[in-house]
Amino acid sequence: MGAKNHGVIMPDAAKDATLNQLVAAAYGAAGQRCMALTACVFVGESRKWIPDFVEKVKKLQVGPGSNAKTDVGPVISKQSKQRILKIIDSAKNEGANVLLDGSNVKVSGFENGNFVGPTVITGVKPNMTCYKEEIFGPVLVCLEAESLDEAIDMINKNPYGNGTAIFTSSGIAARRFTNLVDAGQIGINVPIPVPLPQFSFTGNRGSFLGDANFYGKAGLNFYTQWKTVTQLWRAEDAAPEAKPQMAFPQLH
Repeated sequence: MGAKNHGVIMPDAAKDATLNQLVAAAYGAAGQRCMALTACVFVGESRKWIPDFVEKVKKLQVGPGSNAKTDVGPVISKQSKQRILKIIDSAKNEGANVLLDGSNVKVSGFENGNFVGPTVITGVKPNMTCYKEEIFGPVLVCLEAESLDEAIDMINKNPYGNGTAIFTSSGIAARRFTNLVDAGQIGINVPIPVPLPQFSFTGNRGSFLGDANFYGKAGLNFYTQWKTVTQLWRAEDAAPEAKPQMAFPQLH
């Protein structure tokens, strides 16, 4: 289930709460989860929040999982680290701005570890490698849009449609987003919108493979065949009726 999960930041969102959620969603588990936030679209004046976001990210501590103070642990393998570093380099070569570069992070006592520091890339365009490919690491790419509709269009043109979120204080914006965005799991001021088990956990488009959903009724229904039974039990049916009931539906 591939993913390029987007977060849309509206200028009317609660700034501090939103930035804190973005940090946790992008860099928790070193970005190695299918529902990690990997792309942010800053709409309008919210682009001015990017420097404050970077300052929050700088405070994250990289280290081994055995250290209780660690915020960002290592990536899963050497191959994964090299792939992530290659994508960061591609961003530099393709004209993006790497405001915070975790390529050369060093962890004392673990010099040969598979560590990649939190990375923030801005000035990203949809044709760039760092946007098109799933990174699966502690790297967040940042795009900008002038309007909510432009942000929605950007998300819908991406081949993946796993999860997405909008941060806003406007119910109107939230409703428009949920109606128009093409993703399987949508969050409103929730950066990692993993649903409860009774609902399906499945993306759309390139984020869905096969025929069955992960869980919930949608997953169960694939293995079932529906049968509808309509019943009527009445004591008065023992006596003959005066005349047939001709209205449709019968006896409802």
